[in-house]
Order: sequence, then structure tokens, then C-alpha cells
Amino acid sequence: MKRLLFSLVAIASLASGVSRTSAEDYPTRPIRIILPFAAGGAVDIIARTLGEKMTAAWGQPVIVDAKPGGSGIVAANLVAKSPADGYTLLMMTANLTINPSLHKDLPYDTQRDLAPVAELVGIPDVIVVRADVPAHNLAELIALAKRKPGKLNYASPGVGTFPHLAFELFKKQAGIDIVHIPYKGAAPATMAMLAKEVDVMPSNISDVRAHIESGAMRALAVTSATRSKALPDVPTIAESGLAGFEAAGWMGLLAPAGTPKPVIDKLNRLVVDSVKADDMTKMLVGQGFDVMTGSPEDFAAFIARDLPRWAEAVKTSGATVN
Repeated sequence: MKRLLFSLVAIASLASGVSRTSAEDYPTRPIRIILPFAAGGAVDIIARTLGEKMTAAWGQPVIVDAKPGGSGIVAANLVAKSPADGYTLLMMTANLTINPSLHKDLPYDTQRDLAPVAELVGIPDVIVVRADVPAHNLAELIALAKRKPGKLNYASPGVGTFPHLAFELFKKQAGIDIVHIPYKGAAPATMAMLAKEVDVMPSNISDVRAHIESGAMRALAVTSATRSKALPDVPTIAESGLAGFEAAGWMGLLAPAGTPKPVIDKLNRLVVDSVKADDMTKMLVGQGFDVMTGSPEDFAAFIARDLPRWAEAVKTSGATVN
């Protein structure tokens, strides 16, 4: 019995030593970051910037590989089923926590099959109106919508997208009726606003900041819990009278479940140091993002809170995906 116990302790010690050694040596070969969307967008830019910092720190190439499809399901499933060794990572957005409520029978379990590494940024939307809409703040928009129920309309980049669901949560809390007009992407939705086809739009800040600055659109509020550094003079929805409102997108790095904790922690430290660096912080804020840092456990807790939020939003919106 004592010999068996000793053997088990020895095996555990050896395994622990291997884990520590592998974490100290990691990485010894190229790392692949899988993207959920096509190359060229914000996720791609951030992944490549992070990859450059990883290469500079560790001397190993980082390959950014776009695997679009299914609002991120293809990419998430690929990583969930990859070896848990830290060499295949997922750069993901709030689609990760939205998809379980929109899509039945996902080929992976969001919390069981993926290991959070680090949140990089929060992505607030800004609610904008056309310059000729008689609402100069969110309270005036709510009052206008209540005077004219069903007469105003708003654009989104599509059914089930973050802007659509966030705005539906806003409508529910405000008790207003504004008609949803979905478009096939952010660019067509923005063009519809400029063409006066729609009155209101929730949008990524970077997509409309030039139009806010030109006066073509008026920014009323951001959807995050705190003001955005990209639009510091624009209040939050909560500040504008809807206490407790928060609906911000995000971007973060994940690995396959079972990836050794020392490897996860090593990746987390590099991600946190990278996004805090002046050059990357400036780039992120310039794109309308808010730098978010924390431990893997912080990110896991955030995901656990985010899942029911989007479940409520999907239910409220009635959104379905074929």
C-alpha cells in the first residue's frame, strides 16, 4: 500500500514537473490564432497586433487564420476540438455568448469545451440619431418614441447581431416601440442612416465617429456600464435614466479546455501586458474599444454573467436563426 501511494505521489510530482517545464519552455513552435470572421476587420487587426507582440516576446511565429461561418461557430468548434496544448487559440467576440441562445444544438459547449485566457477589450455601441431627428439626448428620444409608438425605426447590421440585441434590451427597459430594420452588415446600415431611411441606429463607435464629428449624426448614449474613452462626452444609457443598463460587446482570447493552467497563465500575462502597452492601447481606443484586463478566472466569470444576458435579449427580440 505504501509502495502504491509512493508511486502515485511520484507520478503526480513528475506530471507537475512536466507541466511546469512545458510552461517554462512554451512556446517551442508556431502558435495559430483562429478568427471567427473574414480577414480585414477589427478582430483580424487586433489578433495580428497581439501576434506581433507574442512573436517579439517569445520568438515563435503566430499565424492568424480566419475561419468564418455560423457567426463564429465554425471557429469556436475548431478550437474546442483542437489539442489542449496552447498552440491553437481562439480570438472571439460576444458571438460566443450570444450563439447558445440563437442556435440550437451547437457542436460544442461554450463553458465546458473552451478555456478563457483573457478579455482584451470591451466594445460599447453608441446610439445615434440623424441630425434632423428632434432628440438631443436619450430622454428626448424615449419621449419622442412614446409620443409616436411604432413610427420611428432603427437600423441594425442584421437579426441576432449584437447591436440588434442590445437595442432590444434598451427598448424593453425604456418601454418604447421603435421598429427594427435589419440590413446586411454595418456599412449598409450606416448608409441607410445617411440616406434618411431610418431614424436611429446602435453602432460600433468606429463606424460612425466620423459622421458624429461631421454633424450628420448625433450621439445620444453608449451601451456600456462606463463611458467610452473614444467618446468621453457621451453619457451611458444608465446615466441617461435607465439605471443598471449594460450591454457591451467584447473581444477575448480562449484556448481548448484542458490546456495546462501554467500555459493559460503565461498567455494571460502576455495579453495583459500587450493591451496595456501605450501603442496598443492607443490603437484600441482609436477604434472605439475599451481596454479590459484581468485574470482567466475574471474572464470565465464574465462569460458566465454574459450568457444569461444575451439569452434574455434573444427572447425579448424574438430573433431566430434558420
